[in-house]
Amino acid sequence: MKVSIVIPALNEEGIVGRTVESIPIENLKELGLETEIIVVDNASTDDTALEASAAGATVIYEEKRGYGNAYRRGLREASGDIIVMGDADGTYPFDQTHEFIQPILTEDYEFVMGNRLAGQIQKGAMPSLHKYIGNPMLTKMLNVLFNSDLSDTHCGMRAFKSEVLDKITLNSPGMEFAIEMVIEIAENDIKVKEIPIEYRVRGGEAKLSSFKDGWRHVNYMMNRKFLKKSKYSDEILMEEPVSQKGK
Repeated sequence: MKVSIVIPALNEEGIVGRTVESIPIENLKELGLETEIIVVDNASTDDTALEASAAGATVIYEEKRGYGNAYRRGLREASGDIIVMGDADGTYPFDQTHEFIQPILTEDYEFVMGNRLAGQIQKGAMPSLHKYIGNPMLTKMLNVLFNSDLSDTHCGMRAFKSEVLDKITLNSPGMEFAIEMVIEIAENDIKVKEIPIEYRVRGGEAKLSSFKDGWRHVNYMMNRKFLKKSKYSDEILMEEPVSQKGK
């Protein structure tokens, strides 16, 4: 079996190399797993690509800026039986990848999500506004609107069987991609397990805008719920939705 680790990166020079190097290739090999590391350089203006390549990653370039655009490109390139997702900024514990994917390897789960709120959050890693208001509010909203039952819907460390991409379609070009995926797995009855993880202080400059990105997520959920899905999908995207169908 093969694991593809997909990491989007925008101007992450100084941290992306350490992120790639933290991936426990030897531990994964002991589980009988081949490892593929894909860093998607999302039109960086620094040496992100060079640093990622030097650390051992395959670098893919995506000129269209956007979190979703980067991930959608990376997922199309991934060839693993299991796909692991996470950011390049050092916030997620890639060094525990071999443990994170255990519910897929040894239990009957298709999808694993990290749960930062039930794990350890390093001091300064998550603003109080996000920890106590933003993330809980957005998670509650998504759970109510889409009949989900998750505790941290915006956690970016995720793993899933590659065939999950046969069951869902991902269109969003921006930050909404994170909740689009969660909504898709809820609507398509994908079996999910949450695992508490450590959330670490990021390296480099933060890209998120608390109020702007929070409002975009609220807007996405409301439109997705109360407009026809096909109509909203046509409005937000994009040439190449992610789906293994027809790949």
